[in-house]
Amino acid sequence: MTDVTKEQVLETLKTVRGPDLEHDIVALGMVSDVFISDGKVYFSITVPAERARELEPMRLAAERVIKEMPGVKGALVTLTADRKAAAAAPAARPAANPPHGHAGHDHGGHDHQHQAHAPQQQPPRAGKIGVPGIGAIIAVASGKGGVGKSTTAVNLALGLLANGLRVGILDADIYGPSMPRLLKISGRPTQIDGRIINPMENYGLKVMSMGFLVDEETAMIWRGPMVQSALLQMLREVAWGELDVLVVDMPPGTGDAQLTMAQQVPLAGAVIVSTPQDLALIDARKGLNMFRKVEVPVLGIVENMSYFIAPDTGTRYDIFGHGGARREAERIGVPFLGEVPLTMNIRETSDAGTPLVASDPNGVVAGIYRGIAAKVWEQLAGQSRRPAPAIVFE
Repeated sequence: MTDVTKEQVLETLKTVRGPDLEHDIVALGMVSDVFISDGKVYFSITVPAERARELEPMRLAAERVIKEMPGVKGALVTLTADRKAAAAAPAARPAANPPHGHAGHDHGGHDHQHQAHAPQQQPPRAGKIGVPGIGAIIAVASGKGGVGKSTTAVNLALGLLANGLRVGILDADIYGPSMPRLLKISGRPTQIDGRIINPMENYGLKVMSMGFLVDEETAMIWRGPMVQSALLQMLREVAWGELDVLVVDMPPGTGDAQLTMAQQVPLAGAVIVSTPQDLALIDARKGLNMFRKVEVPVLGIVENMSYFIAPDTGTRYDIFGHGGARREAERIGVPFLGEVPLTMNIRETSDAGTPLVASDPNGVVAGIYRGIAAKVWEQLAGQSRRPAPAIVFE
């Protein structure tokens, strides 16, 4: 069996008609760069945001013809929004609003102290397509790597869960997915009707990660459109069910993945993770500025590795300095969510896939994460009482 080539894929896609019903999607320039790995074909189709729901059958047709090609094991195809695509796809009547999930419901006997003020799922902002059933999507981001962002994201998600909410977590780091290891999950997810993916689950969290779809040692050499396509499909073609919050663990920095999530997903807000020292804070400001530029609310800053308590003497050491993130939060006028210490337990439980909030729920550090989660939820509940502004990206 010969390997499938990009040229063969594009030739096959010429059988799929574009929105004008006269030209194919390749001739109209709607197909992104095609990436092929291990018999799986990845690409996106660029359409006007306001026509995304209407043009879903076109995406399904493209996915179907590629899956039927000899030698193709699977296809990852998604619609992406771009204003420039309006020239290729004539305007039509606006698509109906997608169905909305809700968060104000009973959770079956648990004491949900924050549930009375659960934010209702808002209609998606202009140019952003919501995910039915998910009340709020929040991003956990950092300006640089090595600050403990993924560990913070996992324990924040578990803190929200411990506070009585239904929670999922999406690992948006295509190049270095860490959720399988952090949550001790192995294996491949199953699919519904060969298309919708069932999320993996552990500790009560629903989880999706590229790490479940490719081997850990596989080098992901993808261009921007491929990253965008994979992210949006992992978000929108996963059977998340009804969730109060979906936590998105963003890759570090301010690249394609971050811009895709910020510009095409109706994020309710972002949590910025930084260590106390000046260099980390400089990078954290870049992340803050990116979210502000695309008008995503910053829910607050977490100071990770804030201090170290020697386990043998109890002496405290401010290894990376202390209080820098708190001062930065005060300076720019965003909430300071809390200080997480640098401890052996956090490192050991992260490596073992047994996060502290789940493995030591009554411990001091687990209490800190639950407190951070409570502050984040308070920010989200406050948003539900404010009308969402209409946002248009030029």
